[in-house]
Amino acid sequence: MILQNEFEQYLQNRVTENLKSPTKEAMGYSLMNGGKRIRPQLCFALLKGYGINPEIGFPICCAIEMIHTYSLIHDDLPSMDNDDLRRGKPSCHKAYDEATAILAGDGLLTKAFEVALDSNTTSDIKVKLIKALASYSGIDGMIYGQDRDLKAEKEKNPTLDQLIEIDEYKTAKLLTLPMVCAALLSHQEQDIPYLEKIGYYSGIQFQMQDDILDITQSADVLGKSTSDKDNGKLTIVSLLGLEKSKNMVKEYDGYLREALTHLHCDTVEIVKIFDFLLNRTY
Repeated sequence: MILQNEFEQYLQNRVTENLKSPTKEAMGYSLMNGGKRIRPQLCFALLKGYGINPEIGFPICCAIEMIHTYSLIHDDLPSMDNDDLRRGKPSCHKAYDEATAILAGDGLLTKAFEVALDSNTTSDIKVKLIKALASYSGIDGMIYGQDRDLKAEKEKNPTLDQLIEIDEYKTAKLLTLPMVCAALLSHQEQDIPYLEKIGYYSGIQFQMQDDILDITQSADVLGKSTSDKDNGKLTIVSLLGLEKSKNMVKEYDGYLREALTHLHCDTVEIVKIFDFLLNRTY
C-alpha cells in the first residue's frame, strides 16, 4: 500500500478540523471505519507510475473517500438497503441515529469539495478536478446507478444489460474517478479515454466479484451484511448462477489487462491493485 499511514492521518485531520458536533463525530466514525482505500490507492499508483509524488493526490483522494463514505452511509439507511453492519461495525444510523446519519452523509459530500480545492495544482486543473468529482459521483454518475438499482428491485424480469448498467454507474464511476484525477494532476490527459475503459471494466468486475462473495462468504468475513438476496437485489449470481458469474469476472479481467497496455506510464503498482481485487476474499 502506498503512503497508507500518512493518508489515514490526513483523512483524520480533515474530518475533525474546525467545529465539533455530533454530526462531525458520525462523519469521522464512518470515514475512519477501515475500508480498503482502493480508490485512493488507484490514484497513488498511477501518480507514482507517471513519476509524480503520490502525496499530491491526498486532497482529491480524501474528497473521493468522503463521497464514497457518504454514499455508503445513505445506502445503509432503512429507506435504501436497510443494512445494520458496515465494515464489521454498526452502520452509521445504528451507531448514532437515522437523522444524524443523513446529516453525516450530507456533511461528507459537501466537505469533499472544500478539501478537493486544496489540491496543490493550477487553477485550471482544480476546475477540472472539481468537475470530474461532481460528474462521476453525481446524478449522471454514481447516483444514476443507485437510481437504476432501486428501479431494478421492482422489475419482474431483470436482464444482464440492466445489471451491467447499474454496475457501470453505481460502482465503476467511483473507481474511474481517482484514475482520471491522477491523469489530470500529472498532465497526462491523453490517457483519460483508456482510464475510463479501465474504470468501466474494473467496476463491473469488482461488483460482480462482490456479488459472488455475498454468496460464498459470511457476513463476519466480509464485515458487512449479505442482504442482497433477502432484499431481492439484482446480482450477477441471481441472473447467471455462481460458475457463469465467475467466468464473467475472468472475462472482464482480460479486457481490463488489455486496456492497461495503452497507458503512458509504469503500470506495476496499479497492476498489483487489480491483482488484489481479482483474488480478494473479502
